[in-house]
Amino acid sequence: MEDQEKKLALIVEYDGTAYNGFQYQTDAPTIQHELEKALKQLTGEGIRIRGASRTDSGVHAKGQAVDFLTHACFTERTWVKALNYHLPWDIKVKRAYRVPLDFHARRDAKARTYRYTILNSKTPSPLMRSQSAWIEKTLDSEAMAKAAEYLIGLHDLSAFAGTMPPEKTSVRQVNRWDVWKEKDLVLIEAEANGFLPHQILRTNGILVDIGKK
Repeated sequence: MEDQEKKLALIVEYDGTAYNGFQYQTDAPTIQHELEKALKQLTGEGIRIRGASRTDSGVHAKGQAVDFLTHACFTERTWVKALNYHLPWDIKVKRAYRVPLDFHARRDAKARTYRYTILNSKTPSPLMRSQSAWIEKTLDSEAMAKAAEYLIGLHDLSAFAGTMPPEKTSVRQVNRWDVWKEKDLVLIEAEANGFLPHQILRTNGILVDIGKK
């Protein structure tokens, strides 16, 4: 241990099936709560983490970035191994980095990427149940992809979002919104500098409606 405060960034992977999203809630299990509990067990400190994005209930992550301040002094390898010892099986730290004190996981993120997986088959799959949405009716993925092209660019996306605070901008730069098919899966992947509340789910719902004709 040492007295000098430092900042760490973690890259975290998790299966969100059992959790009510990333952000801490007093009356429901969340990813943030489990990470902060593991940090408390490791360092003895009451640490509050900050995530690059707030994933919703049941959503998984391959590369969620979080940052936090600590006085603990461990190697990056020890941070990974020790935190994973304290974390449940469905949340694991993949990498740890010492970062400057002014690093901000949310503001410094250059882009965020979300993928939605649709099982487009006549029958549901028990093995894909927590990894996809099942839609029985055949989707026209080419029509969906063509429609998604109109989303690319700098746009005011308030029409696709929930209620926004008046002081917050609803303009976002969408780098890509891809739709493609792999066997009986239809995949939708969006990348932007940021997303509005409910924007991705509502937008993909419209794309699915287009796919259904």
